[in-house]
Amino acid sequence: DKAGEVVFIPRISLTPSSSHVLIRMTRRQFFIRLAYAMAINKSQGQSLKYMGVYLRSHVFSHGQLYVAMSRCTSAGRIHVLLPKNSSRHETTNVVYPEVLS
Repeated sequence: DKAGEVVFIPRISLTPSSSHVLIRMTRRQFFIRLAYAMAINKSQGQSLKYMGVYLRSHVFSHGQLYVAMSRCTSAGRIHVLLPKNSSRHETTNVVYPEVLS
């Protein structure tokens, strides 16, 4: 768990290598990428092109894993992050039979 940990992000200098530029400029920027996060229940009804699922622990509600895995338009674009200490690459889909009957 890295909650509350201070992280330093260095700025990177970028200089175009093109020879046809008359004025040589250097641009300094933070090397970060915009990303969004939402709860599994909030994603219900949406279609996502790319998706990552953070499964630090098992999902805790009936059908949540199905909802999470069925949001992406292509199975090849789903990335699942499991705990490092997990010896098996699997998780549990919580299903309550009494809900289905």
